[in-house]
Amino acid sequence: MAETHILVVDDDPKVRVLLRRCLESDGYRVGEATGRAGIEAAFRTKPPNLVTLDLNLGEENGLDLAREIRRDRQVPIIMVTSRDDIIDRVVGLELGADDYITKPFHVREVLARVRSVLRRATAPADTTAPEPEHRPVSPELQQMDDLTIDVERMILTDRDGQPCDLTTADFKLLTAFLRNPKRPLSRDRLMDLIDGPEWVPLDRTIDNQVARLRKKIERDPSHPKLIKTVRGVGYMLTESAVPAS
Repeated sequence: MAETHILVVDDDPKVRVLLRRCLESDGYRVGEATGRAGIEAAFRTKPPNLVTLDLNLGEENGLDLAREIRRDRQVPIIMVTSRDDIIDRVVGLELGADDYITKPFHVREVLARVRSVLRRATAPADTTAPEPEHRPVSPELQQMDDLTIDVERMILTDRDGQPCDLTTADFKLLTAFLRNPKRPLSRDRLMDLIDGPEWVPLDRTIDNQVARLRKKIERDPSHPKLIKTVRGVGYMLTESAVPAS
C-alpha cells in the first residue's frame, strides 16, 4: 500500500512539530510548509494526500491559499483555526474545505479527523456494483428518496449511481437530519448536533450549509422536497425523505 503523505502548513514551528509527531506516530509521511511557496514546492515534489492548513499565516491569508489549492486540485483540506475564527471557518467550509480543527487541539482529535477525511476521500474508488437500488438497506446503508447513503463510509450515491461530492461538513449535517427524521430542528440545535455547543453559531451559518446541501441532494433546490424550511423554527427532514427501514 502506498504511503499516505500529509502536508502540514503552519507558520508556527511548535505547531508543525506537534502535528508532525502526532501524524508520524500514526504511520503517515509528513511534509511541512509555512506558506504559498512551500505549498507549491511540496506539490511539485510529491503531491500530498491531505493538507492541514492554518488560516492565520501572518502575512499570507490562509483562505486565499485554500481557494488556490481547491481551484487546481482535489486534495482534501483540513483547516486549522483558533476558537474565535467563526467567520473564517464558515467561509473555509463554503470554499470546499473538508473539515476543521480548532486550536488548542488534542492529538486524538487530529488523528480522528484526518482518518475520517482520508476515508471519505478514498472511498469512492471502492464503490462498485450492484446498483444502488439493489443494495440491501441496513443501518449503515440507507435509502433517502432515490439516493443511497453509506453511513459508515460517509458516501452519498446519487440517482445515477454516482458518488455525490459531499464534504465532511455536508455529511455531518445530513446525518443530523437522518437521526432526527420528521422533527423540526432549530439552527442552534443543528449547530449543537454537528459541531458541539462550543461553536457559537452565526445567524447564517446553518442557512448557508443547508443551501449547499440542498444543491447536492434535491432535484430542484429552489423547491426542496427533502429538507423543508419550518418557518420560525428551522429545518426538517420530511416524511418523504425518511430512509426506508
